[in-house]
Amino acid sequence: MTTKLIKTFTLVAASAALYCAGAHAETGKLLLTSGVSSVDGAAGGGLTPWAVIGSNATDGEVGASAFVSRLGTKDYGLNIVGAALGFNDRYELSIAQQDLDTRGTGTALGVPGLHLKQTIVGAKVRVAGDAVLDSDTLMPQIAVGLQYKTLGSTGLDTTLNALGAKRSGVDAYVSATKLFLGTGLLVNGTLRATKANQNGLLGYGATLGGNENRYTLQPELSVAYLVSKNVVVGAEYRFMRNKLERAGATAGLGNGLRSEDWKDIFIAWAPNKNVSLTLAYVDLGVVVPATTASRRQQGVYVSAQLAF
Repeated sequence: MTTKLIKTFTLVAASAALYCAGAHAETGKLLLTSGVSSVDGAAGGGLTPWAVIGSNATDGEVGASAFVSRLGTKDYGLNIVGAALGFNDRYELSIAQQDLDTRGTGTALGVPGLHLKQTIVGAKVRVAGDAVLDSDTLMPQIAVGLQYKTLGSTGLDTTLNALGAKRSGVDAYVSATKLFLGTGLLVNGTLRATKANQNGLLGYGATLGGNENRYTLQPELSVAYLVSKNVVVGAEYRFMRNKLERAGATAGLGNGLRSEDWKDIFIAWAPNKNVSLTLAYVDLGVVVPATTASRRQQGVYVSAQLAF
């Protein structure tokens, strides 16, 4: 069912892209003002959603985007593909498929060749402000969003069940994006309500050890600077839940399931309105340190996006 959903959504996005390319070739947003595709599929930075709506569609238009991303660290490899539809520069629908190659961690957990595959379906709506039109005021663009995340069944199911973690969950967030067009500075703040462990790749919630299975609020911050009309540099910081560590300690793993905040430094280049390329240095902190000798998961993130 998940594979069919992804194929259907991607086909719709591709069809919309072809339509938009022909019908709105001379319209659209300023370069890079709709952000890039995040790891969860929503428009924004690489790690966190912004209040911007993906694609090049403006008022009265329908747009589409598709992306492919790769994040590699010493102990893990994460591949992501996804697509998004934008309507009237107000509504956004997105989908992303994440595939985490656990490498040695899977072997240490008794599941050699373990891949954790997660599907994320998102919806976002702009509720106030306009990043470009309000760029000479203090009013930010504000959007609210939901992301439904489902972790595919693997040999890790028994472990997650023992920890009291579920394989699906819903994140809710609000983002405020302020673009100072005159100085080329963009600032974004996102507040996320979530139960996800490592963004959902290790399930949602964890009741073992007396954990209360409640949502927590996690802030996410971004700052970007337009070096030129088609090049932007910036940094992001995403706070992560650490509820799984207590459950792991109760199961005799000590701090072996500790998670830490994610952060990156990135550069994005848009040679034209339809193509953008992103390169980033990423630090995910420790990820399942029980199997990685507590090594920090630092590496390179690359992403290519096509938008219309």
